[in-house]
Parts: sequence; structure tokens; C-alpha cells
Amino acid sequence: MGIYLNPGNQGFRESIRSRIYVDKTNLIACTNALLNTNDKYICVSRPRRFGKSMALQMLAAYYGSGCDSRELFAGLKIEGDKSFPDHLNRYDVIYLNIQQFLIEADSGKVTEYLEQEVTGELQEEYADILKGQNMGLAAALRKIYAKTHRQFIFLVDEWDCVMRERQESEALQKQYLDFLRNLLKDQIFVALAYMTGILPVKKYGQHSALNMFWEYSMTNQYELEEYTGFTEEEVKALCVRFEMDFDQVSDWYDGYCLQRFRHIYNPRSVVGAMRNGYKPHSCIIERWHSIEKAKR
Repeated sequence: MGIYLNPGNQGFRESIRSRIYVDKTNLIACTNALLNTNDKYICVSRPRRFGKSMALQMLAAYYGSGCDSRELFAGLKIEGDKSFPDHLNRYDVIYLNIQQFLIEADSGKVTEYLEQEVTGELQEEYADILKGQNMGLAAALRKIYAKTHRQFIFLVDEWDCVMRERQESEALQKQYLDFLRNLLKDQIFVALAYMTGILPVKKYGQHSALNMFWEYSMTNQYELEEYTGFTEEEVKALCVRFEMDFDQVSDWYDGYCLQRFRHIYNPRSVVGAMRNGYKPHSCIIERWHSIEKAKR
């Protein structure tokens, strides 16, 4: 178990042990259906605080071969899905938080630092295959696959932060996009690539496009709508549990109207309200309503 290669299930363990946990594990059934298909490239584009990183931790706990997570998923919704035992802890997972690499790397050397860190862990895990060889990340993964037929699942958090925070550096952006395309596109060792970000993946100026990805945006989450945030029924259940007024919570924390679900709520805001017992004063709600009415 490493930092990037098969990081384990501690993040998901902390989630389910929290005072408030809403079961979104059936997301795994959706990703299982996409494994090793033309649709295996997923980019989830949502606002901040909508549980993107938590979903990645759950997927790492489920797929990663460096841990045994059967006990953690016991009693959760995904356990009843027929695909659950087929992929549980069966893959090598590579988990990348691009924000971390952007902060730690020397200016202009984000991809170089990323390759160095991840390839180092691969060389430790697959020393008999990679020992003494100096190669890039994609080449190392191809070699591992050729010898073992093991596939990898890529979980990439905040993939777009290079584009957002280094807008002035076109050279870095191009290098980064070319790196991702070479690492993921048409590579036989990729079983699934699940990325989070808040910008489109199709095109950045004249730079290379990651056009193999399906983007799940807030305007169209497709089959992932239910796992985008908290549904109305989930918020109602929390209001009963924490003796909160649903109408007030709905007025104050309602988030988005999607296609299949009438309302999707911001998980972070709702959890904060429940934990702190925060009930907006009626005058605040009335003021909010008057502002919204004026906007219309």
C-alpha cells in the first residue's frame, strides 16, 4: 500500500465512521458497468463541496488491491448489487491529487515530479519487472501489463487545477495535457479513469484535447444524478433524525434542479447545518426570499 499506488481504505473508513454518512455506494455499480468499455473515461464536473473527493476515496477503497474492504461495505447499498464481489479489491489503483503535485513541484515541473513519485512506488511494488530501468510512467505501466496482464484504475482529483492556477503558462498546460493523453488514451492497461474537475475536458485553446472523456456536468449528470449531492429524500431523513425543519433547510440550502431529481442539495452545507443545529432565523429566510423575488 502506497501514497499513490493502492492508497488503501482509510479515507472511506473515516467517512462511514462519521456522525453523518449518507450511503452513496451504488455509484460503484455505475462505474462497474463502465469498466473496460468505450465509456470508461469519466470526468465529473461539479462545484466545490459536493463530495467529489469523498467519492474518489470510496472508489479507491472498493477497487484497490492493497486492502480488504469487504467489512467496510457490509450493510451498505452496493453490497446487494450483483457486480459487487466481481471487482472488490481486484485492481491496482493509482490515486492522484493534482493540487498536491502543483504545490510541491518546482515551477514548470509538475508532470516530471508526478511521474517520478508514482513510478518510484511502481518500482518498489514491481521490482522484478522494473528494477534498474529508467522509463516514464506510461511506459512502466505498459511493461507491467505485458508481464502480468494487470490493469489499473486511475482516480484523479482536481485534474484541472493546472489549467486554473497556471493560466499564464501555456507551455506547462500543453505539457500536462499531452502527459494525461499519453497516459490514459487508448492504453490497454486502463480499466477505468475517473477524474474530478470544474472545467470542460474537450478543448483548451490550441492545446491537446482529452476528448475520450465523457463529462458529467451539473447541467447533465446522466446516470450519476443521484450521487451528485444529497437528494430531497435524504435531506428529509436527516431533518427527522436531527429534529430540523425541512422547509427551512430546503429554503436555505437547496442547490440544483437536475433532470431526474427535482432537487439536489449541497452535502457540505446540509451536514454543517445538521451537526451544528443551525436553523436560519425567519427574518433571514424572508430577506432571502425577497432577494430572490427581486432577481426574477
